[in-house]
Amino acid sequence: MTDHKPLVNEAPPGLAQIQEPVRDRLDQILNEIRRIVIADFEMIEEVNDYLLLLPGKLFRPTLVLLSNEVGGSPHRDAVTFGAVLELVHLATLVHDDAVDHSVLRRGQPTVNAIWTHQIAIIMGDYLYSRAVTELAKVGHLEAVRTLGDAANLMSVGEMRQLTAFDGLDFSEADYHRLIAAKTASLMGAACDMGALVGVEQFREPLKRFGTNLGMAFQVADDILDYVGSQEETGKPAGQDLREQKVTLPLIGALKAASPAAEQEIRKFFDGVEHTDEEIFRVVELVRELGGVDYAKKQAFEYAEKAEEALSGLPEGEAVEALRDSITYVVDRNR
Repeated sequence: MTDHKPLVNEAPPGLAQIQEPVRDRLDQILNEIRRIVIADFEMIEEVNDYLLLLPGKLFRPTLVLLSNEVGGSPHRDAVTFGAVLELVHLATLVHDDAVDHSVLRRGQPTVNAIWTHQIAIIMGDYLYSRAVTELAKVGHLEAVRTLGDAANLMSVGEMRQLTAFDGLDFSEADYHRLIAAKTASLMGAACDMGALVGVEQFREPLKRFGTNLGMAFQVADDILDYVGSQEETGKPAGQDLREQKVTLPLIGALKAASPAAEQEIRKFFDGVEHTDEEIFRVVELVRELGGVDYAKKQAFEYAEKAEEALSGLPEGEAVEALRDSITYVVDRNR
């Protein structure tokens, strides 16, 4: 593989402070990732080179390392766990972009946009398989089980979303089930695996923390589709609407919609191709009907549950950083 600049871009305000206690170990994770994905096949090397240059935040590996240090001292296996978690996360992004035919990710062209959807799917599989192989080498069966459970939940969550043929029949319960599977499961696993090679008695509260943090993270991310710009989020505004995905802001708006407003939204979802003006109109409706505020309220509720999960843990630099990550998740703009 060619020489790379750091896999992670300059951290946004808040995240840099959260990562400071584990900065040196995050650098070790970057080296682990590069070591794990090395291949002797030219096409895989070419795509790997591209993926490793994309700016990432290494948020999930940060959760692994911080959870590992709660009430204890760093364990070398946590570095490998962090690298494996990041590779699984990257694999899901590559797969999701291919499934959704997305052309941008983090402001850069996606793998499927540069190469093909088939190559993107195979690369996602490669990243998954390399991650699992490396985790098996560590020889910690419980870690394999934890990651396997999360990966299974993510796959089932994606299938649930794909088989929801009438988007507006996607209920609030369906939404929460989906984000629990697609986002919260991996963040919960990250904290769980960190504690697994840390202070094992903290596994349950840290997993609960990570799961609720993941729920807040995804709700906040879905809000950005209605309030953020492409410069802030790295993807076109209204992208979820372009892909006819029903998320919590829209669900909340529909609860307050008049028959006329609901009919306007349904007409939008009955269509296939939409202009920027049509998308902006639905975004505007969702804001006017209080959908963004509805979603924000639930993001804060999940954030409170995450903070409660930390309440019984020994105070220290790691717990303080985990607590700061809650604020980062609900207040971020990218």
